[in-house]
Amino acid sequence: MNGVLRVQQTIERFFETLITGSRPKARAMVAELSAQGFSSERLIVELFWPTYELADRLFRQDQLGTLAHHTATRLLRVLVDQNSAALRKAPPRGRTVMAFCGPAEGDEMGAQMAVDLLESSGFDVTFSGGGIASDEILAQVNQARPDVLLMFASAPGDLPGIRELIDTIRTIDAAPDVQIAVGAGVFNRADGLAEEIGADLWASSPLEMAEVLIGEPTRRAGADQRTVGKKVRMRPRLAA
Repeated sequence: MNGVLRVQQTIERFFETLITGSRPKARAMVAELSAQGFSSERLIVELFWPTYELADRLFRQDQLGTLAHHTATRLLRVLVDQNSAALRKAPPRGRTVMAFCGPAEGDEMGAQMAVDLLESSGFDVTFSGGGIASDEILAQVNQARPDVLLMFASAPGDLPGIRELIDTIRTIDAAPDVQIAVGAGVFNRADGLAEEIGADLWASSPLEMAEVLIGEPTRRAGADQRTVGKKVRMRPRLAA
């Protein structure tokens, strides 16, 4: 219990540092944790991601102002970028991932953490960010034929395009071997949504996404899974 409390206190202290915009203090906290034995992966999983979720939740609940949210987001993005170069790389898995996200700065940073962990886990990843039309994504999927199409940290406004994209891929059998994965963002706030729109895999965090993509490379949505246009049937979330 004391360990959990210490972790929570560290996250809260780091969050307070971020919203004040103190770059030296934020870097000092990261350096302090690294000196205590935190690996770059552990910094993402136990510090950066929970702090990102905290800032995002408070902002959406109008408990954090725009200025503080933007300040924290941009400073955290710098630290995530710096941490990325220090991640240990696993041997290549021979699987390619094409990743997209929501249009906001926070969406892109959340997705970047997932992309960084996937790359460090041996996946070959391309990341195009957000604000890209579904027809452009479809064209690129058809051309590049990735093993995984990942939409992580998507915004509510992305849902119509994601639904259309999945519908089109399934209907015209475009890139029939591609595995469609979604996670975080709007999918964390609407239980059952990922399964409802026909995703093959879903996860709530970057680490969980890496784990399910590694552990379930052949999983595909069944014909009876999708509930779009039908009465919604909630099902249990996929275990990590």
